Amino acid sequence: VQLQASGGGLVQPGGSLRLSCAGSGSIFSINDINWYRQAPGKQRELVAGIIPDGTTNYADSVKGRFTISRGNARNTVYLQMNSLKPEDTGMYYCKFEVILEDGFLEDYWGQGTLVTVSS
Repeated sequence: VQLQASGGGLVQPGGSLRLSCAGSGSIFSINDINWYRQAPGKQRELVAGIIPDGTTNYADSVKGRFTISRGNARNTVYLQMNSLKPEDTGMYYCKFEVILEDGFLEDYWGQGTLVTVSS
C-alpha cells in the first residue's frame, strides 16, 4: 500500500490550498483517514479526520477554516485549507487505517507535503 500526498506550496496569509492524498495497492477498504501536520521544532499534531460514515473532526485551531472530505474514488481524501495563517506552516501527512485484502488492519502514512504560509 502506498499513499501519495500532494498540493502543498507557498501561499500568502489569507490564501487557500487544497491537499490531496491517494492510496493505492492491496486495499480492501479504508476506515479512518486523518491529516496531521508537523511544524519545525514541534510534535506532529492531528489536524482533521473523517470516518467511513462521513463524520469529521478538527483541531480547534483549524475549525471553520479547514475541510476534510473523501473523493468519489474512495481511496482519495482532500483537505481544503482556507484563510491560512503563518502558524499553519508545516509538513502535512495523511494517514489511512487500511483493511488489507488479507483481512489485516494496518496504518499507512503518506510522505508528507510542505505547506508554507508567508508573505
